[in-house]
Amino acid sequence: MPESQLPLVIAGPALRHCDSDNFTLWYVSSKPMNELSLTLALKHHNDNSALIFKEPLLAEQVHTLRLGEHAWQYIIHVTQAQLLPTNEAIAYRLDDSRHGAIFTELEALTYLENDKPEFVIKPDIDTMLHGSCRNAHHHSGDALVAADTRLQQNLSVEARPALMMLSGDQVYVDDVAGPMIYAIGEVIKLLGLPQEKFDHAALPGSESISYHPAALYRRHKNLLPHTQYPAKTPITHWYKNHPIFTSSIAENHLVSLGEVIAFYLLSWSPELWEKIDIPKEVVGLSAANTKRWEREWVHLLEFKSGLSQVRRLMAHLPTYMIFDDHDITDDWNLTAKWEEAAYGHAFSKRIIGNALIGYAIFQAIGNAPAKFMPEIHPLLDDFFSDVDETKHDSLIDTLLRFEHWHYTLNTSPKLVVLDTRTNRWRSESNLAKPSGLMDWEALMELQQELVGQSKVIIVSAAPMFGVKLIETMQRAATMLGGSLLIDAENWMAHPGTANTLLSIFQHRKTPEQFVILSGDVHYSFSYDIHIRFRKGGPQIYQITCSGIKNQFPEKLLPIFDKLNGWLYGHFSPLNFFTKRKRMNIRGRRPNGERSRRLVNKSGIGLVRFGPDGAPTEVSVLHADMTETHFNKPSRQHRDSQIQADESNR
Repeated sequence: MPESQLPLVIAGPALRHCDSDNFTLWYVSSKPMNELSLTLALKHHNDNSALIFKEPLLAEQVHTLRLGEHAWQYIIHVTQAQLLPTNEAIAYRLDDSRHGAIFTELEALTYLENDKPEFVIKPDIDTMLHGSCRNAHHHSGDALVAADTRLQQNLSVEARPALMMLSGDQVYVDDVAGPMIYAIGEVIKLLGLPQEKFDHAALPGSESISYHPAALYRRHKNLLPHTQYPAKTPITHWYKNHPIFTSSIAENHLVSLGEVIAFYLLSWSPELWEKIDIPKEVVGLSAANTKRWEREWVHLLEFKSGLSQVRRLMAHLPTYMIFDDHDITDDWNLTAKWEEAAYGHAFSKRIIGNALIGYAIFQAIGNAPAKFMPEIHPLLDDFFSDVDETKHDSLIDTLLRFEHWHYTLNTSPKLVVLDTRTNRWRSESNLAKPSGLMDWEALMELQQELVGQSKVIIVSAAPMFGVKLIETMQRAATMLGGSLLIDAENWMAHPGTANTLLSIFQHRKTPEQFVILSGDVHYSFSYDIHIRFRKGGPQIYQITCSGIKNQFPEKLLPIFDKLNGWLYGHFSPLNFFTKRKRMNIRGRRPNGERSRRLVNKSGIGLVRFGPDGAPTEVSVLHADMTETHFNKPSRQHRDSQIQADESNR
């Protein structure tokens, strides 16, 4: 397709790191901007004549990457003291001399009669959205569409969330639908995305990849790499050449950088979908995969229909992100043995590295732009200006060594976002056992972030306090050598990590109010936690919302919920045989139900905070606009439990 037939903006705009001192905006265009004439205007919403900021942007305020022949990514980052007023609506506009107002032609970008998108800076977090796990072809609805609908219903400053936190698995690089991989192939051609050579792979390079439907659903057999040594368990050496990539649905696992770029754009861009015609009926597939294609085709049409609303939401709400495993690949760094196999094979390292490049440019830089300026930005600029294999490998090596994916926000409560993927505490007894989610040094750094704070919000991709029955099953699978089969990773799986984490919560100088926001597990729950045998704080809240567009297997979760209640319920003595025995954990009841604690329905979390940092409302907004409210345990129960703890001292 000629460049002239592409819309100017093919993804975005999306607000990223925004506070009183920073404004960050992301978008991708099909044509280059005149960077010498890019002008940003920020205005008071109620008075368009009252300018907050209007200046030509400087070179250091515009980060440009040419992702392909017809794809330019722009990250606008303006930082200066007291740049933006707080607690009022601010409209924004971006112009250049070639195209005028860049976002004017985008349909359905604004709410009501507004002619420009707008946002609000709230340094005191009173309300926020949070969620994880958005799988484009899952049969559930997209809760980001529901979040946009809710925002449209009440645009007052008081009702707006302070921010949206996406806590992992924003994309599923390791679980891609057949029609989506077909669309990815079309976008690679449409935008002229980069090609690359492969080393130690079944194909010489990405140009040899076929996107014909008949070639799909076979990558786990024909393309993805395998190890060259036997798989070892306590029972036997049971097979050789086992897959390095352990996802059970890796038939269309992405491998090339061009695929990763196209996938991100298709996850957020309504425009590109209009340029692609995906056939509903295809030939060359097995009967089972033909039915699968047709089912995925329908689900992707539903996904596509909501993307305009998703873009509008992200254009109006500062959005922050952090990776979990599926942003890169299933079981990413789960065990030291997995790391040894994955990074020791040239092709698997390239696959992981391509996904990490995608995460860096589409997610990470927007969280904290200044962190990437001294080391990562120059390498990205050099690589995308002239793609070659040496630069490609060097960039991947640098990203794999990078230690600053985590970040904090200067808000009240302080928001601390954890990297639970790259600073692992590897098992010293057995390299095949799950690694701790953070090593000792990273946990000590976390403790320093908490000292002196009275209230804090911690974002951990995996729940710090999860469903004990499921954690016990994961531990049993690990003992049988099946940690990769059951994704046996949780905060309690590694003794060093578990004990250090629990010690942080029990430290006398840590905050009085801990709110932990998590995802990962594909169901939602909320716990109220305090330390046994201690009068007073800290008070800990584990709030888990997952997924935005995903769910746990429907028939299994009610069984796990009931068994967990029987075996590890609030009054069960089995709790005293767990690592968290000093923690008194009480599950909140969804919508007041008596016997249920887990909710298995796609949605996005909504948390309201009181002045002391404690949550006053914990709820999930579902894709069908219904809501689940996790009701606080009754005061009578909490008082009786505290008395029981004190009597047992």
